[in-house]
Amino acid sequence: MKAVQYRKSVPRYLLVRLLGRRFRRLPTGPLGLARLREVPQPRLPGPEWVRVRPRLSGICGSDLATLFAKGSPYFSPLVSTPFVLGHEVVGVVEEVHEECGLQAGDRVVLEPALSCRVRGLEPACDRCAEGRSHLCTNVVRGAISAGVQTGYCRDTGGGWSESFVAHPVQLHRVPEELSDEAAVLIEPLACCVHGVLQRPPRPEETVLVLGCGTIGLLTIAALRALGFPGRLLALAKYPHQGRWAQRLGADGLLPVGKQLYAAVCEETGATLLQPELGGPVLLGGVDRVYDCVGSSSSIDAAVRLTRSGGSVILIGMPAILRNVDWTHIWHKELELVGAYAYSEETVEGARWRTFSLAMELIGKHPQWAELVTHRFPLERYSEAIQTAARVGKSRAIKVVFQIESGL
Repeated sequence: MKAVQYRKSVPRYLLVRLLGRRFRRLPTGPLGLARLREVPQPRLPGPEWVRVRPRLSGICGSDLATLFAKGSPYFSPLVSTPFVLGHEVVGVVEEVHEECGLQAGDRVVLEPALSCRVRGLEPACDRCAEGRSHLCTNVVRGAISAGVQTGYCRDTGGGWSESFVAHPVQLHRVPEELSDEAAVLIEPLACCVHGVLQRPPRPEETVLVLGCGTIGLLTIAALRALGFPGRLLALAKYPHQGRWAQRLGADGLLPVGKQLYAAVCEETGATLLQPELGGPVLLGGVDRVYDCVGSSSSIDAAVRLTRSGGSVILIGMPAILRNVDWTHIWHKELELVGAYAYSEETVEGARWRTFSLAMELIGKHPQWAELVTHRFPLERYSEAIQTAARVGKSRAIKVVFQIESGL
């Protein structure tokens, strides 16, 4: 079968890191870390597992960080190579061997976490037992190779291919009325719902969403869909992102650059001060910042813009941070919260699995499917990745692979 496969190579990693930083282009072919290959279909790890044929598979920011060698080495012992990328997937069940509640032909969305239950481990680790399987401590053990998620494990395959395998607990049937484009957004939306519910804002608060790529826009959508009525500000790098932010519920767009801090003061009544050296200091600011970028500059801005006693929630995947002034966190007693993936959530006293809640929300807002702006076949993987990486030029939001059988 055809698949976009990642293979580990330290020399190529260093080359890609250099070229990506200097030219913002992804080397392909022999120079790249991933390319389109003919690979065997992944075997079923056990009789309860099923085979799935992808229909749409998204390109995520974490995928781009992997391909451009920008991610942290933190994850290197938590994955197994070579792996086929792709964890945002809607597909069709092709092969079932045991009664598991699924049948061939079912349209499903993948919940990619490779937790204790998926790995056949009993008893489950403490985090899985708590319902927080995204924090599983057994991601290098069990019936399959190391991998935090499908798309980063050599045994499961991934969505950037013609076939992958999954445990039934990872698969959710997609309602008939939900389009493939809406369904492929469930996984990133679940990340955003989890981030919002980590520290949900109070109705009277002012919140800021930093970054309006797919994750930032879906965070805005999640805030409004979960009932937040307060002032919602957004920082969008590009005009097309700003238009989407307002369409999804942002009350105001903040300027990029030096004017950002003055604009936040105008919105919140904060006082802007300038030290002799370094960046600005705010007395006051927004109540909560949802950082959907994860860069050193975005996190540094987040801690500067948040009022004393406020919260910064990291939804965007950070790497190794440089030039973040931690004095703001210390002096203002800020709460800095990580929001990785999804788990089980409590909403208005009811217990939800984040994926089910995300599916419920997008079912009520089918127009969100329009965030899928670009589709590519696997054979044009290099063009697809460049489109996702250079959104200022392409005006893309969510770029997906459209998998056709018999490529």
